[in-house]
Amino acid sequence: MTSFGRVISVRGSLARVGLLAESRMPISEVRATVGRFVSIRCASSVIVAMITEVSCENLSSSDNYIAIASVDLLGEILNAADKAKFQRGVTNYPTIGDAVDLITSQELRTIYAPTGSDQINVGFLQQDRSVVAYVDVEEMLSKHFAVLGSTGVGKSTGVSLLLNEILKARPNLRIFLLDVHNEYGRCFGDRALVLNPRNLKLPFWLFNFEEIVDVLFGGRAGVPEELDILAEVIPLAKGVYTQYQNADRLGLKRIDPKQIGFTVDTPVPYRLVDLISLIDERMGKLENRSSRIIYHKLISRIEAVKNDPRYAFMFDNANVGGDTMAEVISHLFRLPANGKPMTVMQLAGFPAEVIDSVVSVLCRMAFDFGLWSDGVSPLLFVCEEAHRYASADRNIGFGPTRKAVSRIAKEGRKYGVYLGLITQRPAELDATIISQCNTLFTMRLANDRDQALLRAAVSDAAANLLSFVPSLGTREVLAFGEGVALPTRLRFKEVPPHQLPRGEATISSVPSVNAGHDMHFVSAVLERWRGATSQRDVPNDPVFSAPPAKTLTPAETPMLQPSMGLDPDRFSLLKKPLR
Repeated sequence: MTSFGRVISVRGSLARVGLLAESRMPISEVRATVGRFVSIRCASSVIVAMITEVSCENLSSSDNYIAIASVDLLGEILNAADKAKFQRGVTNYPTIGDAVDLITSQELRTIYAPTGSDQINVGFLQQDRSVVAYVDVEEMLSKHFAVLGSTGVGKSTGVSLLLNEILKARPNLRIFLLDVHNEYGRCFGDRALVLNPRNLKLPFWLFNFEEIVDVLFGGRAGVPEELDILAEVIPLAKGVYTQYQNADRLGLKRIDPKQIGFTVDTPVPYRLVDLISLIDERMGKLENRSSRIIYHKLISRIEAVKNDPRYAFMFDNANVGGDTMAEVISHLFRLPANGKPMTVMQLAGFPAEVIDSVVSVLCRMAFDFGLWSDGVSPLLFVCEEAHRYASADRNIGFGPTRKAVSRIAKEGRKYGVYLGLITQRPAELDATIISQCNTLFTMRLANDRDQALLRAAVSDAAANLLSFVPSLGTREVLAFGEGVALPTRLRFKEVPPHQLPRGEATISSVPSVNAGHDMHFVSAVLERWRGATSQRDVPNDPVFSAPPAKTLTPAETPMLQPSMGLDPDRFSLLKKPLR
């Protein structure tokens, strides 16, 4: 093949290439443009480079070149004795005059050839659709990864694809997905357990002091006097419960609860009735009426939250007790998996003021279990809309949640807890956390601040690739980092219909002719709405009106209503008259 260019300057990881006017290559192939790979043929290797800029400005008429291209040097193909092998980085730099060609399909296959069984097929190269794009699962997971992209670019579909492929490659890896918009409930079929407020049990005593305060005060700052009382009585309530468990049953001598040595954060059970009793006992000893008001307000606050049906997942059996921590951990994090290694935690139905605390508890327990089990059972923790929980602005969000996510990002890999971040606003995400993600899948991003953060986060020689980010098509991805052979522009492969996230089945903005928006329809919607915040079942709800004899398959696991979409079939169900 006749070369179409020559090296005219080299500087560090950059080179400039003159495109020859006399090249005998077909015009279609000479149209080397930004984003295309080229090969520079040196004495002992073939250097792989990517075109980042092409210009014909300031060219002398006497030159042999029709244009000048800037290229980033990415790696090299070494001709070993048995077969050609690709490696990142450049050991032998090109010299002036070295021939430059468009890279061949065979060379691309050498670069992207799977190096072992631990590779997943996520799509194909944008430059050559015959070349499969593989991702190294071990590198991607053990050093964390992030999927970034604006709304509507196929981000959720890409996440479904990646997680389904990871489950195929690592069937025993446990995955925990925080599903903020209830999109992923049916993406993983019978391999996932779908949890929501209706079937989750997360006892209140698993919350540490900051988290339980956040719940009791509805996400607002706590009253200092009430916090002092809580900090004093919670350890005593734990001591009282432990005393009942250990002493009364065995007929042993009672132990003073103050001597047991629990802290406010020790994850051991206690009963709300004991907590309220201890506060009431202290209130009874006070003579000053104004001081009593503080205690009375605190008791009222605890009672109000306990009796709120929306918090039933926390306070169910609050006065019965029972150390169910082993069962909760086993159920949440799939130990044993019993054929369902994945948990989809749907957050859209939880009270808005308690979501941060719930996420904090889940992140903290995932990390602590990995820490105290020495990482023998790896877990991938996937955080959808991550900027909500780990905001770059320290004044926004819940501090303990940021701390818990940050801890997984910084130390999780040592204990088998891996992090996957998904966000549409990387600039709003804590920079320290995103910098820990060594594999980035970047989809279209239009915001300048998001692009600037990416440039700071990507240390690769192909950071110039980021200039393509605003113009990427749907399902197109720039993949950087340890999980891919080279910084790559690729296209995610098609996802089967049953694995599409719910949000992808977009609700039409054109009202259905058969919708029948009558009073029965509105009343039925209101009944379902009210039912979500009460303890009774919901009339006319397709989930709860199913015949009792039918066993729901995992694919039909009851899901919260926001994820199901108002399609015409749902309208017909809603139109049933209220009984």
